Amino acid sequence: MTDVYTLGEPLGIVASGRVRHESEARLDVCGPEFTLAVALARLGHQCAYLGKVGDDELGARAITVLKGEGVDVADVRVSEGLRTGLLLRETRVAQEHKVSYYRAGSAGSRLAPGNVPIDRIGASKMLHVTGVTAGLSRDALEAVRVAVSAAKNAEVMISFSVEYVPELWPSVREAEEVLGELACDSHLLFLRQDELDLVKPALTPEREVVVDRGAKGATVRADRMRYDVSGWQVPVVDTAGAGEAFAAGYISAALDGLTPQERLHRGALLSAAAVTSVSDWQGLPDRAEL
Repeated sequence: MTDVYTLGEPLGIVASGRVRHESEARLDVCGPEFTLAVALARLGHQCAYLGKVGDDELGARAITVLKGEGVDVADVRVSEGLRTGLLLRETRVAQEHKVSYYRAGSAGSRLAPGNVPIDRIGASKMLHVTGVTAGLSRDALEAVRVAVSAAKNAEVMISFSVEYVPELWPSVREAEEVLGELACDSHLLFLRQDELDLVKPALTPEREVVVDRGAKGATVRADRMRYDVSGWQVPVVDTAGAGEAFAAGYISAALDGLTPQERLHRGALLSAAAVTSVSDWQGLPDRAEL
Protein backbone atom coordinates (compact mmCIF):
# COMPACT_ATOMS: atom_id res chain seq x y z
CA MET A 1 0.00 0.00 0.00
CA THR A 2 1.16 3.54 -0.78
CA ASP A 3 1.73 5.50 2.41
CA VAL A 4 1.41 8.98 0.88
CA TYR A 5 0.12 10.00 -2.54
CA THR A 6 0.84 13.55 -3.67
CA LEU A 7 0.56 15.65 -6.80
CA GLY A 8 2.37 18.76 -7.94
CA GLU A 9 4.64 20.46 -10.44
CA PRO A 10 8.34 19.54 -10.60
CA LEU A 11 10.38 22.65 -11.35
CA GLY A 12 13.89 23.38 -12.43
CA ILE A 13 15.62 25.95 -10.24
CA VAL A 14 18.50 28.27 -10.98
CA ALA A 15 19.99 29.71 -7.78
CA SER A 16 22.48 32.54 -7.80
CA GLY A 17 23.36 35.87 -6.32
CA ARG A 18 22.27 39.08 -8.04
CA VAL A 19 21.90 37.81 -11.60
CA ARG A 20 22.96 41.01 -13.35
CA HIS A 21 26.39 40.68 -11.73
CA GLU A 22 26.92 36.95 -11.10
CA SER A 23 28.79 34.70 -13.51
CA GLU A 24 27.95 31.44 -11.71
CA ALA A 25 24.68 29.74 -10.76
CA ARG A 26 23.48 26.42 -9.34
CA LEU A 27 20.98 24.18 -11.16
CA ASP A 28 18.62 21.88 -9.27
CA VAL A 29 15.05 20.58 -9.32
CA CYS A 30 12.44 21.32 -6.69
CA GLY A 31 8.79 21.82 -5.78
CA PRO A 32 6.98 21.54 -2.44
CA GLU A 33 5.45 18.12 -3.14
CA PHE A 34 8.71 17.04 -4.82
CA THR A 35 10.68 17.79 -1.64
CA LEU A 36 8.08 16.12 0.56
CA ALA A 37 8.06 12.97 -1.59
CA VAL A 38 11.86 12.67 -1.51
CA ALA A 39 11.95 13.28 2.25
CA LEU A 40 9.35 10.58 2.94
CA ALA A 41 11.02 8.08 0.61
CA ARG A 42 14.36 8.59 2.37
CA LEU A 43 12.66 7.73 5.65
CA GLY A 44 11.41 4.46 4.20
CA HIS A 45 7.83 5.37 3.37
CA GLN A 46 6.12 4.37 0.12
CA CYS A 47 5.37 7.64 -1.65
CA ALA A 48 3.76 8.12 -5.08
CA TYR A 49 3.95 11.32 -7.10
CA LEU A 50 1.62 12.59 -9.85
CA GLY A 51 2.75 15.39 -12.12
CA LYS A 52 3.64 16.47 -15.64
CA VAL A 53 7.01 17.50 -17.02
CA GLY A 54 8.11 18.66 -20.43
CA ASP A 55 10.07 16.52 -22.89
CA ASP A 56 13.23 18.41 -22.00
CA GLU A 57 16.35 17.97 -19.89
CA LEU A 58 14.79 19.53 -16.77
CA GLY A 59 11.89 17.10 -16.97
CA ALA A 60 14.26 14.18 -17.39
CA ARG A 61 16.29 15.37 -14.42
CA ALA A 62 13.20 15.64 -12.20
CA ILE A 63 12.08 12.10 -13.04
CA THR A 64 15.61 10.75 -12.59
CA VAL A 65 15.87 12.28 -9.11
CA LEU A 66 12.48 10.96 -8.01
CA LYS A 67 13.24 7.47 -9.31
CA GLY A 68 16.67 7.51 -7.73
CA GLU A 69 15.19 8.44 -4.36
CA GLY A 70 12.68 5.59 -4.50
CA VAL A 71 9.55 7.64 -5.22
CA ASP A 72 6.85 5.91 -7.29
CA VAL A 73 6.68 7.88 -10.57
CA ALA A 74 4.28 5.59 -12.45
CA ASP A 75 1.81 8.46 -12.77
CA VAL A 76 4.29 11.14 -13.89
CA ARG A 77 3.60 12.12 -17.51
CA VAL A 78 5.98 13.61 -20.09
CA SER A 79 4.18 16.19 -22.25
CA GLU A 80 5.58 16.46 -25.76
CA GLY A 81 6.15 19.97 -27.03
CA LEU A 82 5.83 21.55 -23.58
CA ARG A 83 8.49 22.90 -21.24
CA THR A 84 9.19 22.04 -17.63
CA GLY A 85 8.64 25.08 -15.40
CA LEU A 86 11.57 27.01 -13.99
CA LEU A 87 12.20 29.39 -11.12
CA LEU A 88 15.07 31.78 -10.57
CA ARG A 89 16.10 32.31 -6.95
CA GLU A 90 18.43 35.22 -6.26
CA THR A 91 20.15 35.49 -2.90
CA ARG A 92 20.44 39.00 -1.45
CA VAL A 93 22.49 39.88 1.61
CA ALA A 94 20.30 40.51 4.67
CA GLN A 95 17.14 40.18 2.55
CA GLU A 96 14.63 37.52 1.60
CA HIS A 97 15.34 35.62 -1.60
CA LYS A 98 14.04 37.21 -4.77
CA VAL A 99 12.13 34.52 -6.66
CA SER A 100 11.01 34.82 -10.30
CA TYR A 101 8.79 32.14 -11.83
CA TYR A 102 8.88 30.99 -15.45
CA ARG A 103 5.99 28.55 -15.42
CA ALA A 104 3.27 30.11 -17.64
CA GLY A 105 2.07 27.39 -20.01
CA SER A 106 4.43 24.85 -18.42
CA ALA A 107 3.76 21.13 -18.60
CA GLY A 108 3.14 21.02 -14.85
CA SER A 109 0.39 23.65 -15.05
CA ARG A 110 -1.47 21.39 -17.50
CA LEU A 111 -2.22 18.81 -14.84
CA ALA A 112 -5.89 17.93 -15.35
CA PRO A 113 -8.68 16.05 -13.54
CA GLY A 114 -8.41 13.18 -16.02
CA ASN A 115 -4.83 12.55 -14.89
CA VAL A 116 -5.86 11.72 -11.33
CA PRO A 117 -5.87 7.96 -10.55
CA ILE A 118 -8.85 7.69 -8.21
CA ASP A 119 -8.24 4.02 -7.38
CA ARG A 120 -4.60 4.59 -6.42
CA ILE A 121 -5.51 7.46 -4.12
CA GLY A 122 -8.25 5.36 -2.55
CA ALA A 123 -5.69 2.64 -1.81
CA SER A 124 -3.28 5.04 -0.05
CA LYS A 125 -2.99 5.81 3.64
CA MET A 126 -2.78 9.56 3.07
CA LEU A 127 -3.20 12.17 0.34
CA HIS A 128 -1.05 15.30 0.55
CA VAL A 129 -1.88 18.40 -1.48
CA THR A 130 -0.73 22.03 -1.42
CA GLY A 131 -2.03 25.47 -2.28
CA VAL A 132 0.78 25.83 -4.81
CA THR A 133 -0.64 23.19 -7.14
CA ALA A 134 -4.18 24.48 -6.56
CA GLY A 135 -3.04 27.91 -7.75
CA LEU A 136 -1.24 26.81 -10.93
CA SER A 137 -4.27 26.80 -13.23
CA ARG A 138 -7.99 26.08 -13.31
CA ASP A 139 -7.32 22.52 -14.51
CA ALA A 140 -4.72 21.93 -11.81
CA LEU A 141 -7.17 23.14 -9.17
CA GLU A 142 -9.82 20.75 -10.47
CA ALA A 143 -7.26 17.94 -10.39
CA VAL A 144 -6.58 18.71 -6.72
CA ARG A 145 -10.33 18.74 -6.04
CA VAL A 146 -10.80 15.37 -7.77
CA ALA A 147 -7.93 13.91 -5.70
CA VAL A 148 -9.42 15.27 -2.47
CA SER A 149 -12.86 13.93 -3.38
CA ALA A 150 -11.37 10.50 -4.11
CA ALA A 151 -9.65 10.50 -0.74
CA LYS A 152 -12.81 11.56 1.09
CA ASN A 153 -14.89 8.87 -0.60
CA ALA A 154 -12.34 6.21 0.36
CA GLU A 155 -11.93 7.63 3.89
CA VAL A 156 -8.24 8.32 3.24
CA MET A 157 -6.58 10.89 5.50
CA ILE A 158 -6.05 14.24 3.79
CA SER A 159 -3.05 16.45 4.55
CA PHE A 160 -2.98 20.01 3.22
CA SER A 161 -0.18 22.58 3.22
CA VAL A 162 -1.46 26.10 2.56
CA GLU A 163 1.76 27.29 0.84
CA TYR A 164 0.32 30.66 -0.21
CA VAL A 165 2.25 32.18 -3.13
CA PRO A 166 0.67 35.56 -4.01
CA GLU A 167 1.93 35.49 -7.61
CA LEU A 168 -0.24 32.44 -8.35
CA TRP A 169 -3.54 34.06 -7.43
CA PRO A 170 -5.55 36.83 -9.16
CA SER A 171 -6.63 38.17 -5.77
CA VAL A 172 -6.34 37.47 -2.06
CA ARG A 173 -10.08 36.88 -1.96
CA GLU A 174 -9.91 34.05 -4.49
CA ALA A 175 -6.96 32.55 -2.66
CA GLU A 176 -8.94 32.65 0.59
CA GLU A 177 -11.90 30.88 -1.02
CA VAL A 178 -9.86 28.05 -2.53
CA LEU A 179 -7.35 27.60 0.27
CA GLY A 180 -10.13 27.78 2.86
CA GLU A 181 -12.10 25.12 1.00
CA LEU A 182 -9.15 22.73 0.84
CA ALA A 183 -8.20 23.42 4.45
CA CYS A 184 -11.72 22.54 5.57
CA ASP A 185 -11.51 19.24 3.65
CA SER A 186 -8.28 18.27 5.41
CA HIS A 187 -7.65 16.24 8.54
CA LEU A 188 -4.09 17.52 8.93
CA LEU A 189 -3.37 21.18 8.14
CA PHE A 190 0.06 22.78 7.75
CA LEU A 191 0.51 26.54 7.52
CA ARG A 192 2.78 29.43 8.41
CA GLN A 193 1.79 31.92 11.05
CA ASP A 194 1.17 34.61 8.42
CA GLU A 195 -1.33 32.30 6.66
CA LEU A 196 -3.72 31.89 9.59
CA ASP A 197 -6.13 34.55 8.34
CA LEU A 198 -6.42 32.85 4.94
CA VAL A 199 -8.04 29.70 6.36
CA LYS A 200 -9.90 30.91 9.45
CA PRO A 201 -12.95 28.62 8.91
CA ALA A 202 -10.68 25.57 9.11
CA LEU A 203 -9.13 26.45 12.47
CA THR A 204 -11.52 24.29 14.49
CA PRO A 205 -10.67 22.23 17.59
CA GLU A 206 -11.39 18.98 15.73
CA ARG A 207 -8.68 19.52 13.10
CA GLU A 208 -4.97 18.82 13.65
CA VAL A 209 -3.36 22.18 12.86
CA VAL A 210 0.41 22.58 12.61
CA VAL A 211 1.79 26.13 12.54
CA ASP A 212 5.37 26.44 11.28
CA ARG A 213 7.14 29.51 12.70
CA GLY A 214 10.48 28.85 11.05
CA ALA A 215 13.41 29.80 13.29
CA LYS A 216 10.99 30.31 16.20
CA GLY A 217 9.81 26.69 16.08
CA ALA A 218 6.39 25.16 15.52
CA THR A 219 3.13 24.47 17.30
CA VAL A 220 0.45 21.84 16.84
CA ARG A 221 -3.05 21.68 18.24
CA ALA A 222 -4.20 18.06 18.34
CA ASP A 223 -6.86 16.36 20.45
CA ARG A 224 -7.67 19.80 21.92
CA MET A 225 -4.14 20.06 23.33
CA ARG A 226 -1.25 22.31 22.30
CA TYR A 227 2.32 21.13 21.82
CA ASP A 228 5.42 23.18 20.92
CA VAL A 229 8.93 22.62 19.60
CA SER A 230 11.80 25.11 19.48
CA GLY A 231 13.39 26.40 16.28
CA TRP A 232 16.61 25.61 14.43
CA GLN A 233 19.82 25.28 16.43
CA VAL A 234 22.05 24.83 13.38
CA PRO A 235 24.04 27.02 10.98
CA VAL A 236 21.54 28.25 8.36
CA VAL A 237 22.68 28.06 4.74
CA ASP A 238 19.34 28.44 2.94
CA THR A 239 15.81 28.26 4.34
CA ALA A 240 14.20 27.16 1.07
CA GLY A 241 12.51 23.78 1.46
CA ALA A 242 12.38 23.96 5.25
CA GLY A 243 8.58 24.06 5.43
CA GLU A 244 8.12 21.07 3.14
CA ALA A 245 10.80 19.14 5.05
CA PHE A 246 9.04 19.92 8.33
CA ALA A 247 5.72 18.64 6.95
CA ALA A 248 7.42 15.46 5.72
CA GLY A 249 8.97 14.80 9.13
CA TYR A 250 5.66 15.38 10.88
CA ILE A 251 3.78 13.11 8.46
CA SER A 252 6.46 10.42 8.76
CA ALA A 253 6.11 10.38 12.53
CA ALA A 254 2.32 10.31 12.25
CA LEU A 255 2.54 7.28 9.94
CA ASP A 256 4.80 5.64 12.53
CA GLY A 257 2.11 6.17 15.18
CA LEU A 258 4.11 8.65 17.27
CA THR A 259 2.64 11.28 19.59
CA PRO A 260 2.05 14.92 18.52
CA GLN A 261 5.14 16.03 20.46
CA GLU A 262 7.25 13.37 18.74
CA ARG A 263 5.81 14.38 15.36
CA LEU A 264 6.88 17.97 15.99
CA HIS A 265 10.35 16.78 16.97
CA ARG A 266 10.85 14.81 13.75
CA GLY A 267 9.49 17.71 11.73
CA ALA A 268 11.99 20.04 13.40
CA LEU A 269 14.84 17.60 12.69
CA LEU A 270 14.06 17.49 8.97
CA SER A 271 13.55 21.23 8.81
CA ALA A 272 16.94 21.78 10.46
CA ALA A 273 18.57 19.40 7.98
CA ALA A 274 16.99 21.30 5.08
CA VAL A 275 18.31 24.71 6.13
CA THR A 276 21.89 23.45 6.40
CA SER A 277 21.97 22.61 2.67
CA VAL A 278 21.96 24.77 -0.47
CA SER A 279 19.39 22.37 -1.95
CA ASP A 280 15.73 22.08 -0.92
CA TRP A 281 16.08 18.30 -0.57
CA GLN A 282 19.65 17.02 -0.99
CA GLY A 283 20.57 17.51 2.67
CA LEU A 284 17.60 15.57 4.05
CA PRO A 285 18.36 12.52 6.22
CA ASP A 286 17.51 8.87 5.80
CA ARG A 287 16.00 6.91 8.68
CA ALA A 288 19.36 5.75 10.03
CA GLU A 289 20.50 9.37 10.30
CA LEU A 290 17.49 10.44 12.38
